[in-house]
Amino acid sequence: MSDARLALVEAWLKGGALNCAGFRIAPASADASFRRYFRVVTDAGERFIVMDAPPEKEDCRPFVAVAQALNGFGLNVPKVLSLDLAQGLMLLSDLGNEQYLQALSEDTADRLYGDAIEALVRLQQHGPVTSSMLPHYSRELLLDEMQLFSQWLLMRHLGLDQAVAMSLHAEYEWLATQALAQPLVWVHRDYHSRNLMVTAERNPGVLDFQDAVVGPLTYDLVSLLKDCYIAWPRERVVGWVRGYFNSAAEAGLCPGVGFEQLLRWFDLMGVQRHLKAAGIFSRLNHRDGKPGYLGDIPLTLNYVAAVCGDYPSLSRLGEVVEEILPRLSPAGGVDPA
Repeated sequence: MSDARLALVEAWLKGGALNCAGFRIAPASADASFRRYFRVVTDAGERFIVMDAPPEKEDCRPFVAVAQALNGFGLNVPKVLSLDLAQGLMLLSDLGNEQYLQALSEDTADRLYGDAIEALVRLQQHGPVTSSMLPHYSRELLLDEMQLFSQWLLMRHLGLDQAVAMSLHAEYEWLATQALAQPLVWVHRDYHSRNLMVTAERNPGVLDFQDAVVGPLTYDLVSLLKDCYIAWPRERVVGWVRGYFNSAAEAGLCPGVGFEQLLRWFDLMGVQRHLKAAGIFSRLNHRDGKPGYLGDIPLTLNYVAAVCGDYPSLSRLGEVVEEILPRLSPAGGVDPA
């Protein structure tokens, strides 16, 4: 992002978006897209966030529409205070700077995940799956996402032959079928510890929801509890899944579905999501010049390896993952074959 964009942000704020003459601006965060964020503190001590989303790269309209909907459902999301679609600029309320990732510990996890699961059930309960606002998680999209693993990690990053990638086609098809068998709900799509903020009221604050879709019931639960950035013992994860199941069943989200079925869906949905994530992490390095996510690939694929061992239908995928894991360094490098 060029300094010209920062100058544009400052001029926009001074031109009336902030209704304040004096302020300080500093980087707040960046993400895996072309968006970046600035924290603005006025001379009076008020705090805001500016989203800088170059319009030739990002469309702000889905963010605005989904933010309005989620706020109506009772979720704690940033309020859009000022908007310039032509320039790709947005002034938002500030949900603070403490991510779940920073706050999660043995002592805080039950409380923080409990709050996040409560908010997730609220999203799923109130999101109308018949609405035309959100696209659907189609079979084609599910398959395309898993192909990112083949294209960007296996072939581009590790230099494996295309035949290895082709050998996973049946597994990808089976995983897509399992995902599509689940009840449909609104899916945030990145409901994890870097997009959830610890807030004093209506915890958590929820960010990065502009890519929401209508899709499988367990997708966001996987994002939350099989997080690519922090891992927990299996027995603890299963306990949180059971807590979700009890709340979801009470809300009428999974009629006729038992806990074991939901846990199976959860595990298999995790394989699909983690293949996608590993591929994206590699693509961010090779296409976008962002190597910082490479170190997250081993944890992401460890989830895949653990599940494949329990499902004969995923035996070939399990073999491939076990073969490549020793070559993937937590520091982001690749060891020679």
